[in-house]
Amino acid sequence: MIHHERSLDIDTRPEDIWAILSRFMHIDDFAPQVTSVDALTQGADGVGSKRRCHFENGTSLVEEVTDWQINRGYRVRLSEMSAMPLTQAHAAIAVEPLANNQSRVVWSMDYQMKFGPLGWLMGQTVLKAMMGRVLGDNLKALEEKVRSDQIPDHRFAYY
Repeated sequence: MIHHERSLDIDTRPEDIWAILSRFMHIDDFAPQVTSVDALTQGADGVGSKRRCHFENGTSLVEEVTDWQINRGYRVRLSEMSAMPLTQAHAAIAVEPLANNQSRVVWSMDYQMKFGPLGWLMGQTVLKAMMGRVLGDNLKALEEKVRSDQIPDHRFAYY
């Protein structure tokens, strides 16, 4: 498996980030390339929840939650990804508390390429660069969503 990750420190509490991430069926609220999501399961989000993500380029894939840690993140297994040169893939989003009500969000992908050694080389170069851009863009968009969803606390403002 090839591992790739990006991280971003965000000036907010893990609970504020989790409030957005825990809306599993609504990743299209912030992920720039996800145009829509089909909920494939009903009920509370958690282990076993499945969604189909539709992308700008007309492709889609299915994500199933395999690990769900409240306020800390989740892990998904990707499937039905015929448009991608992958035999298997997993993604994870981890939220780590930092000092001063800050958080670090780590978004990672682990994937195995089709096409043997040539696929592995393609995965280490072309796909890794593409994944880096996608993960980075997702993190920046998540930060923007967190900031736009936060309501300032005016209880202590002086007028």
